[in-house]
Amino acid sequence: MASTEWNFGFFPDVFTGFETSRVIVLPVPFDQTSTWIRGADKGPAAIVKSSINFEWYDIETGWEPYRIGIHTDRPIDSLSNPAAMVEAVHHRVQSHLASDKFVVLLGGEHSVSIGSFRAHAEKYPNLTILQLDAHADLRPDYHNSPLNHACAMARAREVAPIVQVGLRSMDIDEKEYLAPDRVFYAHQIVGRTDWMDAAVEQLTEDVYLTIDLDVFDPSIMPATGTPEPGGLGWYETLAFLLKVAQSRRIVGFDVVELCPTPGNHAAVYLAARLVYKLLAYIFKP
Repeated sequence: MASTEWNFGFFPDVFTGFETSRVIVLPVPFDQTSTWIRGADKGPAAIVKSSINFEWYDIETGWEPYRIGIHTDRPIDSLSNPAAMVEAVHHRVQSHLASDKFVVLLGGEHSVSIGSFRAHAEKYPNLTILQLDAHADLRPDYHNSPLNHACAMARAREVAPIVQVGLRSMDIDEKEYLAPDRVFYAHQIVGRTDWMDAAVEQLTEDVYLTIDLDVFDPSIMPATGTPEPGGLGWYETLAFLLKVAQSRRIVGFDVVELCPTPGNHAAVYLAARLVYKLLAYIFKP
């Protein structure tokens, strides 16, 4: 059983054992390359701690997702550099996928996703990586590192096609790496739904979902290291995620870049609730 400190959802023991759980929650409290507000390494623990407060029954889908079994793995921490972290994540996720587990990665800065991208692309040759994010993250390297959090999607596109949703900030040098028909900018989609089918059409059957929490508008998610105005709302994001889950096979996902701020419990709870809501969509019987 996971320790009390690392026990997402605090579900009954019978639903949290490794062998009988379908889902593995893997915390990666890493924050060494952030370039503005530090603290994403505190994100995974904050999400897990906040998860004690949500109801286990999901009203929208009409069932209790925890019954599929959700085990919280020991965190990947105390790593000396980004390369060591990426390798450790790759190895751990690869091991869980070999055991036919569904992995949910909790970051940490966005670079923690890179090892998970690689492991999922190895298992699923027809994979698309779907990014929800305020930033393009397509720099080949940044601050002399190809594993910087600003390079996450540059590394993703090396192993699978990518689709990007919610972008509203990037460097001009990143434009050459964009695929225009696979990018859905925030200013074009916020408050609308007609873009969702077009985005889904760009996805292959198997989808890995990477969610940088700064995709949400700062009015509901101020607790990130690089907040950007003009982001998505809660219900429009859920509507899109439900559409993806109903029409494609989501094979894994991560939620990254929570930077907890003192007294802002709502933002942390949003992140925890998002994880559970996604599991409700993906595994609904």
